[in-house]
Amino acid sequence: MSDYQTAKSSTIKKFKLIKISLMDQQHNLQDELKVLKPQKEFFIGIDSDGCVFDTMEIKQKECFCPNFIKYYNLQRVSKYARETWEFVNLYSKTRGMNRFGAVIEAVKLLGERDEVMARNAGMPDMSALAEWVSMESKLGNPALEKYAAVVNDPRINLALDWSKRVNQDIAEMVFGINPFPLVEESLDKLTGKADSIVVSQTPVEALKREWEENGIDKYVHLIAGQEYGTKTEHLALAAKGKYADNKILMIGDAPGDYYAASSNGVLFFPVNPGHEEDSWKRFHDEALDRFFNGTYQGEYERRLIEEFNSYLPEKPEW
Repeated sequence: MSDYQTAKSSTIKKFKLIKISLMDQQHNLQDELKVLKPQKEFFIGIDSDGCVFDTMEIKQKECFCPNFIKYYNLQRVSKYARETWEFVNLYSKTRGMNRFGAVIEAVKLLGERDEVMARNAGMPDMSALAEWVSMESKLGNPALEKYAAVVNDPRINLALDWSKRVNQDIAEMVFGINPFPLVEESLDKLTGKADSIVVSQTPVEALKREWEENGIDKYVHLIAGQEYGTKTEHLALAAKGKYADNKILMIGDAPGDYYAASSNGVLFFPVNPGHEEDSWKRFHDEALDRFFNGTYQGEYERRLIEEFNSYLPEKPEW
């Protein structure tokens, strides 16, 4: 066995030990989802960033992207780095993906651009982070911090430093942002017949701050963020098997939200990027009643999803 293979094997063994130490914490959080008991006939999971709050643009453009350029030394190609970051995180079918997967994807796409290659701008080595992402399902700072303490890899340390700084900037900058029009009215309307939780990949601390700041946390039974696992897991643990599949609905603005719903065999309502106000009006005035009276599933949902898919391209124009 080569030195590299030996080192890799050792790293994987250490990582497995870390995961064992994280399992108790993770299971405790997921137990909060498991023990939720139906109080109403229906269940609704609701994404937060870009869905309830118009926070995607400010977080991605003012907090994530500047630090992406700074920490990964992309100043030489900052114009293209910004354009690539925004494509990955806002204007494509990868919108809403986990931040660590997003930084890997953005570096990959950026390095393939002719303009970047013409400037001889070297791309950062993302292999260590990619390896962690491939092994870990709870992609948040707590898991990465424990992993970093064991492997002591500068590339992992860099990713963690970047992510922490992003959180710091979000805490300092993102406040005073109200929900989209008709969100609170919709939440008030659904509480009569449906149990609901927040289903998000944003850190719980930020979610609670934003929902509490606007006084809308009272409408949901639980605020589940990235520390609780994936959105697919949130729905599976909180609702699957407790309610009829056609009485479970996921509301979201990104393909990942649709995937969480479809992989659980439940319904999806899209909040269309760039048309959020119209989407919430449709939900409040029409879709919610259809969900409750049993006419949402089928042709109506199919048309909404087709429209949703038309807004986000899969490949960049460049």
